[in-house]
Amino acid sequence: MQLVERDHCRAAGPRFVALALSVAGVLFMTGCEGFFVSPVLTGMTVGPTASIQTGATLQMSAVGTFDDGSQKNLDSGVFWSTDAPTVAIVSSTGLVKAIAPGQASITGAHGTVTGSATVTVTLGGITSIQVTSADGASSIAFGSSEQFVATASANGQQFDITNSVTWSTNPRSISDVSIDSSTGLLTTTSGSTTTQTFTVVALDPTTGIAGQMNFSVHP
Repeated sequence: MQLVERDHCRAAGPRFVALALSVAGVLFMTGCEGFFVSPVLTGMTVGPTASIQTGATLQMSAVGTFDDGSQKNLDSGVFWSTDAPTVAIVSSTGLVKAIAPGQASITGAHGTVTGSATVTVTLGGITSIQVTSADGASSIAFGSSEQFVATASANGQQFDITNSVTWSTNPRSISDVSIDSSTGLLTTTSGSTTTQTFTVVALDPTTGIAGQMNFSVHP
């Protein structure tokens, strides 16, 4: 226990001494009116949860909640990290930089107390989208499946955005044929005796830019 004299209180009665006591790292203040305990951090809220484009930056903040019910911004002492550094990186001050499309959980830690927020990175500067089949095929037989891939051209680079676009076919309704709108996986059922020819479409919901390719399914 550390005992330090801080001040003197003068009153009508005997003189009192104001003291600061540190017990196990917790600060207690005592004086003419009693003891005061330093509030303990019990929770943390990290934000914002946001969507930003590649190349952009976003400043994160952390608000601490203490055992006395108070809240305040934690301007120092926060350790920042990301669970997806290929999507977004974060500096020691909480500044996030978007690297590639996807989602990253940004975490702030102060001692054993942590908080997280999700940052979604979308591809900025898209000029075109190319749709291809994963194996280069332009047709398959009924009863089989095919995975499609969407590649975006943006800022002079190529990016795989297969899981970021909305997939569909044109026409939308095709007998014995369906496509997963999120993954681009085309599945078919056997039974049809007629070849179906259609277009596979990948649409970027942010920009409205779409790519497509012709495809067919045969008996």
